[in-house]
Amino acid sequence: MEQKDALIYSGLEALKEGKTIAIVPQGISMMPFIKGGEDQVYLLKKETVEVGDIVLVECHGKYILHRVYSVDGEMITLMGDGNLKGTEVVDKSEVKGTAIEIIKPNGRCRKPHKAWLWRHTLPMRGLMLKVCRKWYKLWNS
Repeated sequence: MEQKDALIYSGLEALKEGKTIAIVPQGISMMPFIKGGEDQVYLLKKETVEVGDIVLVECHGKYILHRVYSVDGEMITLMGDGNLKGTEVVDKSEVKGTAIEIIKPNGRCRKPHKAWLWRHTLPMRGLMLKVCRKWYKLWNS
């Protein structure tokens, strides 16, 4: 077992035991709310999955941290906040943990919100993401 796989396995075991784990997600699929490679996301295994939750799932052999867009029985549809299209549909049993806290590099801590407005502005999301990315570049330069 590779070191990365061992870390993932031990984190998943901790979640199963009811413990909280911290991960640093990679990529830009959760921008603007989670910045990959910088923000820490604390996860906890919860009994229920609700629309708007940010969840860690195993999908096609990869781990994905995305927002729940719909729940239909035992199936959930996920989409990254930074994505303009493309969803994943997985069984609820694939949910490994739910985000309970996001820590920014400056130490600021915030609780994940359900992003109701963001989820309902999908047609305008491309423009909104451009503005967010420009703002991040200006802020961090």
